[in-house]
Amino acid sequence: MSVFQYVSDEASLNALVAQYQQSKLLVLDTEFVRTRTYYAKLGLIQAYDGKTLALIDPVAIADLSQFWALLADPTIVKLVHSCSEDLEVFAHYGQCQPLPLFDSQIAAALCGMGHGLGYAKLVETCLDEVIDKGESRTDWMHRPLTQAQLTYAANDVLYLHQLYPQLQAKLHAEGRLAWLYEEGERMTEGRLAPPDLDTAYLKVKNAFQLNERQLAYLKVLAKWRMEKALARDLALGFVIKDHGLIALAKKQPKTIGELIKLNDLTEQEKRIHAKDILRIMQTADLVNLPELVDVLALKPGYKSAFKTVKTCLTELCEHHGVPQEMLASKRHIHEYLQWRWNEQRGSLPTVLCGWRAELAAQALEQLVL
Repeated sequence: MSVFQYVSDEASLNALVAQYQQSKLLVLDTEFVRTRTYYAKLGLIQAYDGKTLALIDPVAIADLSQFWALLADPTIVKLVHSCSEDLEVFAHYGQCQPLPLFDSQIAAALCGMGHGLGYAKLVETCLDEVIDKGESRTDWMHRPLTQAQLTYAANDVLYLHQLYPQLQAKLHAEGRLAWLYEEGERMTEGRLAPPDLDTAYLKVKNAFQLNERQLAYLKVLAKWRMEKALARDLALGFVIKDHGLIALAKKQPKTIGELIKLNDLTEQEKRIHAKDILRIMQTADLVNLPELVDVLALKPGYKSAFKTVKTCLTELCEHHGVPQEMLASKRHIHEYLQWRWNEQRGSLPTVLCGWRAELAAQALEQLVL
């Protein structure tokens, strides 16, 4: 059983932070609940410096500011596993991002151990320890937490600390330690920026189906939905689902009667939001219309060009022992083609940045697309 300190008051937390400030490595994990909310509900923070394993109770502690400041300390390496959701939690609750960042899942991939390796599998492979994952679907907001829940949470950082020397040594031997930290910087980029309300419509599924006039309606509707979601801390789909917004933008109801006839909205959505929706739709700017949503994949030659780039990158992945998902994913290829076909305007695609550029830039430049 893990030995841990349960921290549920500010004085204990601040004493712990003072200790952690002396460390060069801090292991981190979070437990949270997300069902209907826009933001995850933070239930527990696990931290371990190799000496004190702490389970920090954010439900009981009102002021976590000193702990959040610790995460931004550039002299302490923050060790995590598959951390994208943790980063979202840190951004929302702490307005911070943990840098420098060492993600053990990415480290394992760069070491040739496989892409997307789960924590339990990584621990079993490297340490020959079997972790009980029985509490993974627990309600982390419920108090008091059981001994089984606390032990499960503690184990999530206990073994990660033991994995670090192995992964670090392998990356150093491969000359890829700098790649790992570069990935950490890339993962944390832009996470502290507030949601962009004016471009929310671009993320609505099937927005590409709409003409400019319909997009003008979708733009104000998506902005309104995002504002509602943020104000009430509701997942977007629990305000109105994407296909409901698309239907409204296409059919443009002018009266309650017309809106009620729409089958794409639930009865609850109509009852709660009908007046708001009609009011918001009247604010659409029908003079300065948005541009059509450009769907690259529908352009002539896309499939052929995609295959050419994928073949090139896949060969590079095999040659260098890098997982395809890190260099030749669908998103990476799509982003590259968009940049290439847009006369190389705008930000460089990911595949032409940092260590990826070292591997791929020259080969991609020679492709005829």
